[in-house]
Amino acid sequence: MTTDMSAADSRAPKAVPRRNSAGLRRDLEILEILGSPECEAAGGLGVLRVAELAGRDKGLISRTLATLAEFGLVSRDEATQNYRLGYQLYALAARTLESRLVRASVPYLRRMVTATHETTHLCVLRGGNVLTLASELSEYAFRGLGWEGVSTAAWRTSSGRVLVSDWAEDDLRRWYDAHGHDEPVTSPVTPLLLRTDTADATAREADGVPLVTDFASLKRQVALIRRRGYATVDEEFEKGVVGVSAPVFDFRGNIIAAINVSAPKTRMGSHLHEAGALAARVAAEFSAQLGAPA
Repeated sequence: MTTDMSAADSRAPKAVPRRNSAGLRRDLEILEILGSPECEAAGGLGVLRVAELAGRDKGLISRTLATLAEFGLVSRDEATQNYRLGYQLYALAARTLESRLVRASVPYLRRMVTATHETTHLCVLRGGNVLTLASELSEYAFRGLGWEGVSTAAWRTSSGRVLVSDWAEDDLRRWYDAHGHDEPVTSPVTPLLLRTDTADATAREADGVPLVTDFASLKRQVALIRRRGYATVDEEFEKGVVGVSAPVFDFRGNIIAAINVSAPKTRMGSHLHEAGALAARVAAEFSAQLGAPA
């Protein structure tokens, strides 16, 4: 029996190394080195240091880095000649993350639609804009316009304010200086009701919903979002429309998306905060699935 088994083993096909796998491993090793804390702290590494860490010839490392740079996977600082991970690599990772995020969000968006009977969106931040990644439509479907892929000025929306609500004040200030506006902006859909008179702003403050017209009022809104766990808008973005948004956190505890519900004020205006609290609970359950700390 032992002899037969040995003979069978000797006749079994041997594993064949994958073609070019060694070269791929070496390229991945370089990317790992450029993603190391040392590279991040130094703002990039030179060819000699990468070669030293990889234990390989500097000429080969130089040629490999040039090829990776050609495809945007690494980038070279023209002043220092140092290399670091390229934006194309981050773009690929972001697209992969967002596609997984969209798939994972479906049952949570549907729960919101079932509970509120209103259209629900999954939104992310893009610079100064909010981008809608996915939507679940209600049976009312009060808009003819589909919002997937549509971007909107973030500071004017509940989802945009939620998406920056975990930022430090200095970061929020820089972002607002770059993307905020002190004057009302006209929506391509309908005129906005960004009334800036003192009486209106005071009335909204008394209701606990500050009207965002400048950086100071944005700070107050962010503080309110942190306390409540959700944001609201009442005709600030579009006439006759109200909305609520709640943050979705990743495994690091960072806000990566927002669940948003928008509806005509005639339908949701009287229970706006109830919808906001529900969005916060559903978003928290979604965050837990993504590994967010409790």
